[in-house]
Amino acid sequence: MKVLLQRFVKEEHGSTALEYGLIAAGLSIAIVTVLTQVGLTLSRLKAASASAGN
Repeated sequence: MKVLLQRFVKEEHGSTALEYGLIAAGLSIAIVTVLTQVGLTLSRLKAASASAGN
């Protein structure tokens, strides 16, 4: 049992995939946040220009 536990701790093949998954998740959260802010800014500009034109 001790040998199996030591082998499991030393295993690194799955950790690389997990790290790439975490990086991808972090990047997707950042992209969604930026795009949401850009969309809100554009809608505020549109509303401001519409009210200025009246």
